[in-house]
Amino acid sequence: MTAGGAPSPASREPRFAELAALFRAALAALDGGAAVRGALESDGAALRVAGRSLPLDARLRVLAVGKAAPAMAAAVESIAGWRIAAGLVVARDAPAAPLRRCALALAAHPVPDARSEAAARAALRLLADGASDEVLLVLLSGGASSLLAAPLPGLEVADLAAATQALLRAGAPIEELNAVRKHLSCTAGGRLARATRARRIEVLAISDVPGDRLEVIGSGPFAADPSTFADALAALRGRGLAAELGPRVLDHLERGARGELAETPKPGEPGLERVRHVVVASNATAVEAACAAARGGGGRTEALPGALAGEARDAGAALVARARAAQGTEPRLLVAGGETTVRVRGPGRGGRSQELALAAACALEGDASIALLAAGTDGVDGPTDAAGAYADGASVERGRQRGVDARACLAANDAHGFFAAEGGLFVTGPTGTNGMDLALVRVDRPRPGAR
Repeated sequence: MTAGGAPSPASREPRFAELAALFRAALAALDGGAAVRGALESDGAALRVAGRSLPLDARLRVLAVGKAAPAMAAAVESIAGWRIAAGLVVARDAPAAPLRRCALALAAHPVPDARSEAAARAALRLLADGASDEVLLVLLSGGASSLLAAPLPGLEVADLAAATQALLRAGAPIEELNAVRKHLSCTAGGRLARATRARRIEVLAISDVPGDRLEVIGSGPFAADPSTFADALAALRGRGLAAELGPRVLDHLERGARGELAETPKPGEPGLERVRHVVVASNATAVEAACAAARGGGGRTEALPGALAGEARDAGAALVARARAAQGTEPRLLVAGGETTVRVRGPGRGGRSQELALAAACALEGDASIALLAAGTDGVDGPTDAAGAYADGASVERGRQRGVDARACLAANDAHGFFAAEGGLFVTGPTGTNGMDLALVRVDRPRPGAR
């Protein structure tokens, strides 16, 4: 839609509506409430978590953190509210309906702030107050690293924020970002497992990371951490960010690398055997749901899990090449999933999905046979109000007619500026979940003159 409420030029394209409907089918499969209801079973007094029975008299202590936390916690309340002794939900956005048994704390994402520290302190109190015979039920989803972030002694939350901002701006992969966060925060990298007396910890997670690695989801607050202080230091120095963050962060990491500070829990540490992680939804869930919806309409589909990786602009061009290679006599849909990065080179605004779509638009100029929708499943792409963007062979010309140059905008990292003028922004609002990004590519028969 345009600012005045009229349909934008791109949104009038039928393929935009088709791809948007498939994206929403993928979102439904990532719903936090549905994911929990599939894993939590109640039969009278009996309660099972992912197939394992709880003691009949065991109470639950619930900690839900992430973009899907309110929906996940609401599902637990509806199924086993009578079992909840205490609970805390930490989220970016308030739920539509109030929670009945769990307290709510709102915090910041993607960069932590004072609210994130306050939420982390509240979580630590919740865990410390629990009895050993309670079952700690953790509901984890994307965004937890920032929403729950309290600095280790000698640091301030501003240090965590500065490190996060610098690494995001540099396009650092999630492994580097998490290695740093885990060694600056007292809630990441398995440290929360040390904070509870519960003899049993069940973690239900919606994965927002490649490979669904437990130590990476939400910076692994209850998982063993294979990274070290030395890894965190190398990540900052390798990207030339050490001087930018100042002496306090560097001194902390250097002391840790010398063995003067306690490391994060490592594989095999006593106490971690209490923890069981179950991934209840992931990017693969979303990819398959989009494919199933397309097949339901009679279309041919091809799933490309993990295809979204590396620099967003490179991934956009690669997807166009993949689509052209897949062209045949029948239309088909390619569904790519994963998470790219953006190295910020210019002063513009945008996010991974918008930059990918803009690169695709440049590669598609004049080619009417392919259309693409790229979006983040959390509904927020970078520091913008858009989830992503739509691109086809006419995108570059539509932008030119409205006074914006696609390639200049790409060079300036201003994908949002381009699509806001051109009409291809895809806006969903916060979705209440996060399973990384999707790119849906409609591939038709080559048309005369197509490149």
